[in-house]
Parts: sequence; structure tokens; C-alpha cells
Amino acid sequence: MTVIATAGHVDHGKSTLVKALTGIDPDRWDEEKARGLTIDLGFANTVLPSGQPLSLVDVPGHVRFLRNMLAGVGSVDACLFVVAATEGWKPQSEEHLRILDLLGLQHGVIALTKVDQVDDDLLELAHLDVEEHVVGTFLAGAEVIDVAAIEHRGVNEVAVALDRLVAGDTAHRDERTPRLWVDRSFAPAGVGTVVTGTLTGASLSVGDSLTVAGAGPDRPTVRIRGLQSHHRDLDRVGPANRVAVNLVGISHGDIARGDVLVEEHDWHFTTTVDAELTVLDRLDHAVSRRGAYAAYIGSGEFPVRLRVIGAGEIGPGERGPVRLHLPRPLPLVPGDRFILRESGRYETVGGGHILDVDPVLPASRARPDLSVQRVVAERGWVKAATLTRLTGQTVGPTIGDWVVDPTALAETTAEVTKAVEAAGALGLDLAGLDARQRAVVDNDDTFTVDNGRVTIGPRVDPLAGHPWIAELEAEPFSPPGPDGVDRGEVRELVRRSLVVEQDGVHFAPAAVEKARQLLRSRFEQQPEGLTVAEIRDMLQTSRKYVLALLAYLDNNGMTRRRGDFRIPGPRL
Repeated sequence: MTVIATAGHVDHGKSTLVKALTGIDPDRWDEEKARGLTIDLGFANTVLPSGQPLSLVDVPGHVRFLRNMLAGVGSVDACLFVVAATEGWKPQSEEHLRILDLLGLQHGVIALTKVDQVDDDLLELAHLDVEEHVVGTFLAGAEVIDVAAIEHRGVNEVAVALDRLVAGDTAHRDERTPRLWVDRSFAPAGVGTVVTGTLTGASLSVGDSLTVAGAGPDRPTVRIRGLQSHHRDLDRVGPANRVAVNLVGISHGDIARGDVLVEEHDWHFTTTVDAELTVLDRLDHAVSRRGAYAAYIGSGEFPVRLRVIGAGEIGPGERGPVRLHLPRPLPLVPGDRFILRESGRYETVGGGHILDVDPVLPASRARPDLSVQRVVAERGWVKAATLTRLTGQTVGPTIGDWVVDPTALAETTAEVTKAVEAAGALGLDLAGLDARQRAVVDNDDTFTVDNGRVTIGPRVDPLAGHPWIAELEAEPFSPPGPDGVDRGEVRELVRRSLVVEQDGVHFAPAAVEKARQLLRSRFEQQPEGLTVAEIRDMLQTSRKYVLALLAYLDNNGMTRRRGDFRIPGPRL
């Protein structure tokens, strides 16, 4: 965890505390300094006592600048929640807490500021007030630290508490693909376009090409000329860091807050999503399709049309599925969080997370959830790469490069069977089949293809009794190489799946099946996973063979790698 946002009511001392912690004044604009009021996002960084670097995003507390606050908290890990002991809990304290709760934050530290301006009795009441308001939220049980920032009282204690917060979080690892929601765009003299944001997902490197998903009709391609994090020039930056990116290929006037930097081929860009909406219990009315709504996703504010799925409305304190229609395509994935505000009433009505980034059923029939199986079932056939973009999860293909629902597979198989039977003794011309039907023919031994014609009957393979296969089966996990076997025969044996090849090592299919059964049994005893060494000992083989075998099992969805362990895959 390296990025934390401030939160709290206006004039409760958020910016003053950030300056005391970091030595950096987060109020960047002259108007902010003149008015003593944070208007826009501010940024600062420091090094905690343990040596861990920390970025702070300072957000405005005034209700008039709530959209700027929302732009700053969309990608953070935790919060530094500020409440002034002189005033106690205020309306924006409540709204900020509810927003952070809806965004799924799980960690925070509470700073009770201006304690030098109250006596002991009022300070005790302030503590009780804060503890009462955070009950049932992610801040319940969070550390509460007394602070007088101007006198620097309690500031070191806040830094130590943040250090404990950082130490208790798991490390951020590269996963899937990078995404950076832009929160600032500017052009320093002699540098060109620079954007900043909190990086999520995976690393960025100098020289990478990215796509800008913005307000324009096109998605321009840009190249990273330079990277900075914590004012240091870097060649590579990992996720969960504040990043400044120097871009080539776009003017700073053509990229703005709410735009997104991504690797285009890794994302599904959507204008319609199904989501789960939790309505705030303090609302005095239900949420329905009537109203002018804005969704806050990442660093952006987007006017949306809303429809409640399966009901006419969602009452205060309730949750239910909704369909949101966005004004422009965004690179989203199930699990992304959002906040929903009603513009007419100028109030936060709720928030939640996205369930489906490409709904195919009409809202009257939709039953959205986070299940990959539902996405496959609704489509029947879906390319494995497409399924990853739609769900954010990697699933190995079941036929060819497709993931296929069993019902859809049975229907397509029946279609092909009927067509082949109707073609007569000469068989069906393979060229007349579509991609899905050809995939069925290629993967179903019911069908035989000879000289481009498909017939029904057993496939007689002259290589099925090849002596090398018997040798591989005799030593399943320490298989002999293809010494003395014709190279053309080796290629054909692999092509026909009579022999499995991985990283230059060959296995009999029976060996793969035996390994799958042994692993499934062992995983029932050790659900936390197995190391390579444990699997090697179980199969009584060497590291060379076990690494090749595990690579094949990983690639085919039977196992997955998690750190130093192998765990069951979806196809085990």
C-alpha cells in the first residue's frame, strides 16, 4: 500500500496535517492559499519511519467541490480521515465516510485535529462522537490519534500509525494489465505533456505504447517518454504508486481528468454496464430510473442513464442490480467500483461495483452477477481472450480457442451431425462449415475428416500404435526423448495429440491424465497448494520434467501458479 487519500469536512485541517507530515503544501492554486480552502486535488509524498514511501492525495472537504474529492479517491488503498475536535462530526464527514465505504476501502487512520483548542472534557466527547459515527463501517476499530498539526503534536504518531497500516497490507503484484485514470494534465516548459494518476493493475515502462480513452471519438496511441514517482525518474513503475507520465503523441489540452491510459487490446471498452447498487440508508427516497444521475468511476464524472433491473426502484439501505448507460466507451472490468449521485437533488445516492461490462440480455431478463459461467452461458461460444477482457479472469479454452457452454456445444454438435448425415456417403464438404462447427469436428472423434470431407465414424490413426508412445507410457514422468524417431512422425504425433509436447519435453497423454488425478487427490489434502519440490517428489521425477509438466497443466487450466505454489485450476 503506497497511496492514501485524506477525507473529512471542510476546514478540519486535512491540508495542514498533510503539510506537517510531508513538508509539502498540497494546496497548489493561489485561490486556495488566499481563501485557506482546498478546492482541487493536492498531492504530497513522504517516507515513513520504516523507510516505506507513501503518497498522499489531499481532497477538498467542501460540498461544492465534492466532484474533485471523488476524482481523488477512486484508486486509493486507504484513507487518513480527519475530524476536528473543535467541531466534531459534520455533514461532509458523514458523506466522505459513506463514499469511501461504498468504494470498498478497508483500512484507515483517524486524526482528531485541533486538540490544542479544546479542554479534556470536550476532547473526550469528540472521541466518543467519532467512535459512534464509524460503527459498522471500515473505520470501526481504526486508530484515533490526537493531533495539533501547527504545533506538530501527534504528527509523528500519525506517521507511525500509517506505517503500521502499510505494513499490515499485502504487497501489490503485477496482475493482468496496467490502467491509469488521469487526474491532472499539464505541460511543463520544455517537457511536453505530463499526466498524473494512481497506477493500478500492472507496471508501466518507458517506451510503452498506450491508448488514451478520452472524450474524443478516437482513441489516440501515445508513447511513454519518461516516468516519475515520488519525484524520482524511473524506467519502470509498479502498480499502487502515484505516477507522473511524460507522453509523446498528444497535447496536454487533449487529455484531461477522467481520461484513461491503457493497453487497448487488453480491455473491453463499454458504454453499457450492469452493476450492483447499494443505496444509502440515510436517503429519504427510493432510487428509480427517474432522475439525472452521474457515476463517478476512477477519476471521472460521467452522466448516466439508469434502469433498475427486476424492480421499479431500490429503497434506502437496500441493494439491487441496475443497468447504467455511459456517455462514452470506458475500459472497465467486473469489480470496478463506482459512486452514484443525483444531479437534480445534488446528493450522493449510493454506490457499488460493476457486474457485467457487456450485457447481452435485455434488462427485463438480465440476472447479472460476477460468475464467469453466466457470461459463457449467455453467449454459448466466446473466445478465451474475449472472456478475459469481459471478466478480468483467465480461463483456458475448452475447444480450440473458445470457451463453450455445454448446452451450446451439444446444439452445435447436433447441427453438424445432422448436416453430415444428410450429405450421404461422400461426406460433407469441410469448407461449408463455420468456425464453431469446424471446431466441433476437430475435437470430436465421432467425425472423420479425409481429403476435406467430413464423415461419421471412428478415426483410424496409423500412428496410434507407434512404439515411442509405449516407451513414453512406460516412463510417464521421466519420458525418453525422441531419439531415433523420425522428426516428421514426432510432429504428426504431437499434432494429432497422441503425444503431448511442452518446452521440448514429450509426455504420453496418459501421463498427463495420471498427473491430473494425483494432483487432484493431493490438493484435497493440501488445499493451500503444492511447491514444485513437493510435486517433483510425489511424481518421483526430476525438476526438468516436473517444470515442463506443470507448464502444460498451467497452460491448460488444470493448475494455476500463486507465488511459489501450484493451486487447482478451473479445469482440474
